[in-house]
Amino acid sequence: MVKRAAAAHKARSVARLAAVQALYQMETGGAGVEAVIREFGEHRFDRDIEGVSLAPADEAYFAKLVRGVVAEQARLDKAIRRRLVEGWRLERLDATARAILRVGAFELVGGDAPASVVIDEYVEIANCFFDGPEPGFVNAALDAIARDERPA
Repeated sequence: MVKRAAAAHKARSVARLAAVQALYQMETGGAGVEAVIREFGEHRFDRDIEGVSLAPADEAYFAKLVRGVVAEQARLDKAIRRRLVEGWRLERLDATARAILRVGAFELVGGDAPASVVIDEYVEIANCFFDGPEPGFVNAALDAIARDERPA
């Protein structure tokens, strides 16, 4: 049972990382939601890279995240903007940071995972892409969004 739970957690972690990558790809390349979901399913999940097997992803969760962020983007961006430093625009953030915040905010707004788990997951993803202050910024922004969206 513990192995199965750990595998399911890992598969969700992979889905979260892939959702960030997909949103980045959509923003920078102009691809549509269904095309990107299809591409990830056909060409990125359950593949080997240079002889190393990638961890399996929860593909249904990945698709839910990507579709959900696109459908709720205006609401998510509003939640994120409330937590930016005054005078700072969301559009000024790096595209990867925007993608991380949007997916994290989506899970905090309507997801069922504990806020601490969601925040930790997206801070780890930020650490994969950035070695500067961005992971701390992601942590602070998502923590504030969690307080806004999930009052105690």
